Amino acid sequence: MPKAGIIYNELKPFACRIATELKDKLHACGWQVCLATGVGGILGYSRPEHPVCFTTIDELVPTGFDQDVKFAIILGGDGTVLSACRQLAPCNVPMLTVNTGHMGFLTETYVNQLDEVLDLLLQDQFSVEERATLTVQVITDGKVLWEALSLNEMLLHKEPLAGMCHFEIAVGEHAVVDIASDGLLVSTPTGSTAYALAAGGPVIAPGVPVMQLIPICPHSLASRALVFADTEPLEVVPANQQQLVLEVDGNAGCYIAPGDRVRVIKSPYSARFIRLGSPEFFKILREKLGWGLPHIAKPTSVELP
Repeated sequence: MPKAGIIYNELKPFACRIATELKDKLHACGWQVCLATGVGGILGYSRPEHPVCFTTIDELVPTGFDQDVKFAIILGGDGTVLSACRQLAPCNVPMLTVNTGHMGFLTETYVNQLDEVLDLLLQDQFSVEERATLTVQVITDGKVLWEALSLNEMLLHKEPLAGMCHFEIAVGEHAVVDIASDGLLVSTPTGSTAYALAAGGPVIAPGVPVMQLIPICPHSLASRALVFADTEPLEVVPANQQQLVLEVDGNAGCYIAPGDRVRVIKSPYSARFIRLGSPEFFKILREKLGWGLPHIAKPTSVELP
């Protein structure tokens, strides 16, 4: 019996209802179905009284989701997609992302197209696009204190987000550099259209094998965004005496004490997105962010004599 998965946003009644209807349709077609909620991929935040609060990357896979799962349907918005990536990347399951939220930048289709799309899935009429992810680790005395898988970005800053931070940064074997800024952001190409874009970084096409480092409100005009090969590990040592906060994809984080190191490397796991047609990154940029839309009338052509 073939096997499929469904991950949905349990906080949205609409997504819950669609998940139940979808499960029944798959059962009627002879498929075994595993259900999970997106909350399983939200790692939560450490607290001062409980500074170490995390689950290792490999332990986030929901019960029943294994190599036999042909595909998983994700019902929610971008937050649910980010959570589902943490849950499914370690078991290599491709995801069809269905928008039941607002922006839906990471989603492939809409609920009103689900019947037609389901037929395509059951007939294997789709392709899979792989997106790079990051492994973010907090290291203390040589031991991994905390880790998370990131599809978008890692952010390091003071709590609250105000005041200058000092960072010593090493990219690969290059010389250590010092940066003073309100915070530091490390992004994947997928994350280049999220926080990194708002912080002034460039848009990077998904297939480009790079990471980008962006100082947030830097103290020096020379401290600009840096794009570098994702084969090079990055290490950050905060030079502050105060405790900092590390966040991953906006829904997981921990405290960084003086002496801690933050290590960011390309993860061995990829987020696998089901595509129903050729990937259209520029089209998504135009539809979701308005990139490339004409704001002035084009000049009329002039006939030469």
